[in-house]
Amino acid sequence: QVQLVESGGGSVQAGGSLRLSCTTSEVPSRDFCISWFRQGTEKEREGVAAIAYGSGGTSYAASVKGRFTISRDYAKKTAFLQMDSLNVDDTAMYYCATGERCWMGWFQQHRYNTWGQGTQVTVSS
Repeated sequence: QVQLVESGGGSVQAGGSLRLSCTTSEVPSRDFCISWFRQGTEKEREGVAAIAYGSGGTSYAASVKGRFTISRDYAKKTAFLQMDSLNVDDTAMYYCATGERCWMGWFQQHRYNTWGQGTQVTVSS
């Protein structure tokens, strides 16, 4: 059973940056994926960024493309979400999630079977 530890949330002013981390207890296969989802107040949970752990292939939501960067440290079993040029619409609880073959549907939530506890990101104007 994969276990996830998230860190890096916080409060920042608009235009600022934050980096989230998600460390997994194991990488069960080359098809492993790590993704970030977020859920704002009274909003549905949405996919933000995803990375195929073996190949390094990535995908981004249109709303964050060019501002957010997902990466992974293979040896540390950790994925990072670098968030730049943050705006108030980025305020949400951010969740790390893992699954396999996520490239078949990057942000289809049923592909992810392990979820982190969430870390809050608050952006003020």
